[in-house]
Amino acid sequence: MEHGGWADERYGAVAEAFTRNFEESGELGASVAVFVDGRKVVDLWAGVADERTGRPWDEDTVVPVFSCAKGLVSVCVHLLAQEGHLDLDTPVAVHWPEFARGGKEAVTPRMVLAHRAGLPALDRSLTFDEITAWTPVVRAIEEQKPLWEPGDAHEYHGHTFGFVLGELIRRVTGRTPGQYFREAVGDRLGLRTWIGLPEDEVPHLARLAEAEGRPGNPDPESLVMRIVTMNGAFAFPGLEEPHGWNDPALLRAEIPGAGAVSSARGLATLYAAAATGVDGSPRLLTADTVTDALRELTAGPSWSGFPDLGARWGSGFLLDAPRFRPMLGARSFGNDGSGGQFAFGDDEFGVGFAYTANRMIGHGDARARRLIEALGACLQPA
Repeated sequence: MEHGGWADERYGAVAEAFTRNFEESGELGASVAVFVDGRKVVDLWAGVADERTGRPWDEDTVVPVFSCAKGLVSVCVHLLAQEGHLDLDTPVAVHWPEFARGGKEAVTPRMVLAHRAGLPALDRSLTFDEITAWTPVVRAIEEQKPLWEPGDAHEYHGHTFGFVLGELIRRVTGRTPGQYFREAVGDRLGLRTWIGLPEDEVPHLARLAEAEGRPGNPDPESLVMRIVTMNGAFAFPGLEEPHGWNDPALLRAEIPGAGAVSSARGLATLYAAAATGVDGSPRLLTADTVTDALRELTAGPSWSGFPDLGARWGSGFLLDAPRFRPMLGARSFGNDGSGGQFAFGDDEFGVGFAYTANRMIGHGDARARRLIEALGACLQPA
């Protein structure tokens, strides 16, 4: 299998694992990027970006990365806390007074980051146009009553995570989360990573394809489906227009919990910048900030009784979890996406890693795991 890009000789095992993904996992198009100690050591891409036309995946290809978006939002929130602009343990309502309605006066940013705020889904059903307009979502959140006493339980805040923290970012900075991310991080680092895809980047967008055999949908009225579709406003896992995840209109909007678009290099650079700094620059998040983010806050069965799959959450990031999402160790922090995409950083090993693909298999499938295992072997002392 031919690929573009390169891998440092020491990290050849990652390139071999990348090739195996095409040979053994039916990969369509994909990319992997790795930084170690702030230096890029792997940057590979291969396959097809659009199955309909045969357009190849190239260096500039970007793809929807679903909940990897939560990593972008979390980096922004921790950066603002690090700079003294907000306190993760002070109520959201300090910056957003209307948020306190309905029993949310004690909800803190950390509760949202840990999926413990009691706001996994909204009672109000919003149209696609209302969601992409932003303000109607904010008003619905203000009206929403928590499903449980905030802090006492957890349930994945699939989209509300991004909208609550995104509005908090807007209240603190005067910029939408997508704007703030680009100004504070993305433009500075030259990332091909956006919350709200620019129109001129649409030609570089990979087209998602469903893998055969993916699990069927639960009941549309179930909490899990209400969470991931915002009460049916988004198609899931349906991909086609209108309102599926191949719809440029959806990807151009700011959907900060699950609507980011990125290259693997963009995500790997972000996590490398957070963990170590890139190319000699200071790290984006200090060691103390990362230590705070790594404190386990959420694990076990969810409020609705969803079984414990082994996931562990700190403040905004998945933590190393051998049963659910193994990374490199106790200092690893990241986020995954619905199609199998994954990105993480680790300041003990000095790593920023990302894998993106357009053939949607699912959370925790073998492709990213295989790459991370190969990377781990390369990092062991000779």
